[in-house]
Amino acid sequence: MKGLQIWGAPLLSVALLLVFLALWHAATRQDTSAQVVDAEYARLVGKAAASGQKSAFPPPADVGKKIWGHVMDPFYDKGPNDKGIGVQLAYSIARVLMGYLLAALVAIPLGFLIGMSPLVYRAFDPFIQVLKPISPLAWMPLALFTLQDSNISSVFVIFICSMWPMLINTAFGVAAVRKEWLNVAKTLEVGPLRKAFRVILPAAAPTIMTGMRISIGIAWLVIVAAEMLVGGTGIGYFVWNEWNNLSISNIICGILAIGLVGMVLDLTLARLTRLVTFPE
Repeated sequence: MKGLQIWGAPLLSVALLLVFLALWHAATRQDTSAQVVDAEYARLVGKAAASGQKSAFPPPADVGKKIWGHVMDPFYDKGPNDKGIGVQLAYSIARVLMGYLLAALVAIPLGFLIGMSPLVYRAFDPFIQVLKPISPLAWMPLALFTLQDSNISSVFVIFICSMWPMLINTAFGVAAVRKEWLNVAKTLEVGPLRKAFRVILPAAAPTIMTGMRISIGIAWLVIVAAEMLVGGTGIGYFVWNEWNNLSISNIICGILAIGLVGMVLDLTLARLTRLVTFPE
């Protein structure tokens, strides 16, 4: 029973993956019968795929070969439109981290201030409620016009989308600190700065980290769309460029890379959240 609890979930995951690959292979297997199709469509996807002899969607084996090629040489650079997937991911991660850290530097102190002062909360709340629902990509044209740099504009969009979950969660966590702890600090005549770092911050840390975890997921989602808009470099541009090249296998490789990096970022923040969470 203990072995089933340990290995049951991984084995089920592997079984589900194998079933998915088998269905994928069956759906894309070669058909010997030929059909007459439009010549324009044949030039677009290839004669074999257009006639029905071969699926236009790549089988698992073809995607596996592409993945292996990317793993073997992820950092090649053969020009502006031909860079390895590792290079593209590095650009995207760098933009995300820059915008994310800038957002943390603004949102966490401001969230502390809002959470500790009802007056400041009421003053900032209308602005937060108006700006929070705006799609981050809606800021991109304005950023490109004012900043006149696609890389800085992408960082700005990440900054905007990362700020709100951190700001709101920080304010909520600070405001929700137990009154007994604050009363003890007041009784001991603890100064405001020491109270903030020794009482409020440890108590609010799990909620703050939850906001940071939400923000990193949103930031990674947004950077892909932003890079599709501005072009240049990045995993979003890689996926869009491979669509222009009609390389479905490379598109799938890019999608898998996006998912894996997103999972790593989320697991990292989840681990940090557990480190600052203590049982009462």
